[in-house]
Amino acid sequence: MTSSRHAGVGMTSQRTRLRMVERLRRQGIRDEVVLAAIGEVPRHIFVDEALASRAYEDISLPLGFGQTISSPYIVARMTELARGGNALGKVLEIGTGCGYQTAVLARLAKEVYSVERLAPLLARARRHLRDVRAINARLRHGDGLLGMPEVAPFDAVLLAAAATHVPAALLEQLTVGGRMILPMAISHEQRLCVIERTAQGYTERKMDQVKFVPLLRGVE
Repeated sequence: MTSSRHAGVGMTSQRTRLRMVERLRRQGIRDEVVLAAIGEVPRHIFVDEALASRAYEDISLPLGFGQTISSPYIVARMTELARGGNALGKVLEIGTGCGYQTAVLARLAKEVYSVERLAPLLARARRHLRDVRAINARLRHGDGLLGMPEVAPFDAVLLAAAATHVPAALLEQLTVGGRMILPMAISHEQRLCVIERTAQGYTERKMDQVKFVPLLRGVE
């Protein structure tokens, strides 16, 4: 059953989402498959009800517990980089948060595995993902730095928090040809990094300047 909040905002959300997609296109997102997925996911149900009217603005929004939902541009950009123009089979997400990025990935990949260290956030994400019927998303309460080696390898690994170094355990869970997309804290700024696993080793590219919460160990 759809809640009144979903129905009330949802009356105009399709048109609003299409405007958001057009803005992302103007901002440089080129992957039309990603843009279509973004256009399908109702972002307003993933944010606090008091902030629902701002859900389609290109801003990050607070989730509580010191966490945020990334801006639509960052979600689209990280997803575009993860795809690299190719279909995704199995994806690992570190930092489920509210589940919005998870829902976008679930429309593009065969299987999405997502790890969240904060139990209250994970419970909320489970509800949101049920609402959007993301039945191919599997969530776990755990330490994201460990990944999920028992279901590896992954075509893509996305981190929704800024690391000071590349987590070795997660690198090992990439398939050859797979990509890790993560914010890296470099000196006084953060940059999105794309690390690709090749038969010979790994390549790394630094991309957009970003701002994420820090990547933390352990569970709460």
